[in-house]
Amino acid sequence: MSRKYINQFGESENINQVFIANGKQLRPNRQGNLYLQLSLSDKSGSVNAMQWNANQSVYDSFENGDYVLIKGTTQLFNGNLQIIVQQLKKADESRIDESDFHTLTNEDIGQLIVQLRQFVDSIQDVNLQSLAQQYLDTPEILEKFTQAPAGVKNHHAYQGGLLHHVVSLMQLADSVVGHYPEVNRDLVLIGVLLHDLSKTDELAYERSLEYTDEGQLLGHLVMGVELVGNQIDLWEKATGKTFPNELAIQIKHLIVSHHGQYEYGSPKLPMTLEALVLHMIDNLDAKVHQFAHAMSSEANPGDNWTPFIPSLGRKLYKKALLDQKTTS
Repeated sequence: MSRKYINQFGESENINQVFIANGKQLRPNRQGNLYLQLSLSDKSGSVNAMQWNANQSVYDSFENGDYVLIKGTTQLFNGNLQIIVQQLKKADESRIDESDFHTLTNEDIGQLIVQLRQFVDSIQDVNLQSLAQQYLDTPEILEKFTQAPAGVKNHHAYQGGLLHHVVSLMQLADSVVGHYPEVNRDLVLIGVLLHDLSKTDELAYERSLEYTDEGQLLGHLVMGVELVGNQIDLWEKATGKTFPNELAIQIKHLIVSHHGQYEYGSPKLPMTLEALVLHMIDNLDAKVHQFAHAMSSEANPGDNWTPFIPSLGRKLYKKALLDQKTTS
């Protein structure tokens, strides 16, 4: 029997298959009885799950990131699909097809790395190009880059999602700077490469997606600026030259301002054309991915509208997406 993925689930379906478990919590209800809350995922997305009348033994029987065999039933709650779990047990990993749980294949990752290197090679400024190349030529950085997600929930939340997001932004940047010749293409490209790169250490992603202690305490903006300083030190030792201070400041500004607004975590607003472009295309790529995923994975695939999505503050009209799937 072929697997049915989370984004194919409807209401009142019986479930008997394996997922990756994340975010487990054992909580008391109003009567003091314990229940288990967790998130279940496969390569198509994630779904919340609840097991009533749980206990410490059930909670201790698996860890976040483990494969678990779930028997249960889907239901709608406040417009969102969830699974009510009747039985949960740790799965036999020797029988797992890991392709069911990875959005990107090794071939996809390889193609994205080739595209990324082509963009880096196209940077004209010698100092910026060699600094960018140094990042990609550091095995530890590149290995993490190919595995890290761009987030734990909102967009590109899957292994390799950060690389996917960055290459998508490189393509967007090429289109935008071609339309605005006053924008420095080299600075935008290195900003794209480095703006989220420290998510490789901000997040943990071997199986479950969560924040590291360093990520919780510092965040990828602070970590990214610190990494730039370390990489420039290495660059200067390797080349025997001094990296231009103006370029170093511009790169750091791209990183600290790319969230665009103070309330979104930027300590500085974008103050250069390149920082403005980076913020705008970063937000565009994240939002389009978030909208498309929400429209394709919600529990009523035949409806023109999604339920209200709290993280977006709105419903989404998806008729055009449905029509496209029908005609393709």
